[in-house]
Amino acid sequence: MAAAGTGLVIAPGSDLRYLLGQAGGSFERLTALVMPADGAPALIVPKLEAPGYADLPLDELGVEVVTWVDSVDPYELAAKRLGSAERVAVSDFTPALHVFGLRDALPKAEQVLAGPIIRELRMRKDAAEIDALRKAGAAIDRVHARVGEWLRAGRTEAQVGADIEAAIVAEGHTAADFVIVASGPNGASPHHALSGRVIEAGDVVVVDIGGPVAEGYNSDSTRTYSVGAPRDADVAETYAVLQEAQQAAVAAVRPGATAESTDAAARDVIAAAGFGDFFIHRTGHGIGLDVHEEPYIVAGNSLPLEAGMAFSVEPGIYQPGRWGARIEDIVVVTADGGESMNNQPHGLVQV
Repeated sequence: MAAAGTGLVIAPGSDLRYLLGQAGGSFERLTALVMPADGAPALIVPKLEAPGYADLPLDELGVEVVTWVDSVDPYELAAKRLGSAERVAVSDFTPALHVFGLRDALPKAEQVLAGPIIRELRMRKDAAEIDALRKAGAAIDRVHARVGEWLRAGRTEAQVGADIEAAIVAEGHTAADFVIVASGPNGASPHHALSGRVIEAGDVVVVDIGGPVAEGYNSDSTRTYSVGAPRDADVAETYAVLQEAQQAAVAAVRPGATAESTDAAARDVIAAAGFGDFFIHRTGHGIGLDVHEEPYIVAGNSLPLEAGMAFSVEPGIYQPGRWGARIEDIVVVTADGGESMNNQPHGLVQV
């Protein structure tokens, strides 16, 4: 920030939790951590909401609390803190209401996204963050180990999803962030979620689930199941290709490799087997306080991997109108390779 002469405004959300330990809440009244390029940071917060931040070690962090009431313009308070900054970086998910308010209060300052600054910190997890990801991974593994309790013919995807959602909390998460139960032809839609479709014998079913643990860090793991023996004759052969691709991408993870080379490790296997047109998304996304964050494991991203980076490795093969499959683990880059946060079997699970 100092080198670029850029002030920083961080609204409630995961960036604020990363920096202060609490995400806060975003409302029509501005709450923001305001950090000038040169000077002390301040938390600007409505007076009625200030008690919610009282337990944070703000004095220890050198953050002054500046409260305001409804007769005060909070954007002018932020502008005064930022001084004559020529550039102001605003957290990526700041509501437009506040972005425009800051623009009016700082008409001469260029507004840019804060992501390029904050992601340099958030991409590289420290030991405590990695421990939280391990905890989350083990918790979601326990849920996948129980899927056979609920997944069976005659039940709807929504019914199975409700049981899984309850188990996500029971097995150690604070909430279920997402539950995908995509059966039969619905499995060919990577983000299908849930529906009233009745699961049938012979269905291939994609189950993609995750959520945060108490530390705020998330799980995200996908396994593919079959309800009895798969009805389609090509399932075993196609799934073997997918399993090889996922293993190849995990094996490619190491410091110095690039995000795009990890993507290519999976994609090349799938393309060589003739399924390239059926792998329709990136191989992975970063994970931490957000389920999707930097780094993105995708073609065109030449970012070198470094120890502490955490991301999913989740190739898939999706055949419209028929069935789909995906295998997903969270992998953390280590000093000499990668460590998987998920340890459930990767083969097609017959229930």
